[in-house]
Amino acid sequence: MKNIATVLITMGVIALMGCPTINRPVAATGNPVGSKIGQSTGKIILGFGDVDAGIKAAAEAGGITQISTVDFKTASMLGFVTTYTTTVTGE
Repeated sequence: MKNIATVLITMGVIALMGCPTINRPVAATGNPVGSKIGQSTGKIILGFGDVDAGIKAAAEAGGITQISTVDFKTASMLGFVTTYTTTVTGE
């Protein structure tokens, strides 16, 4: 019984800590930073999902034909749900 209480308390503390988010730049080109921004997002739930959070999808969403920068963000909720977001800037 003591072990179950310890596990439940530990899980509660981890849940309250929030979900880790990692933002990182992926690429930059010689093109000037434009006024357009496009994003593509996808979620994987318990390891399952078919998502397109790629650069091409983000550029198309923002109507971008000349990419300036690409950033990638990963957020995970205790490993159960992971969200991937690609952000593209350009013209």
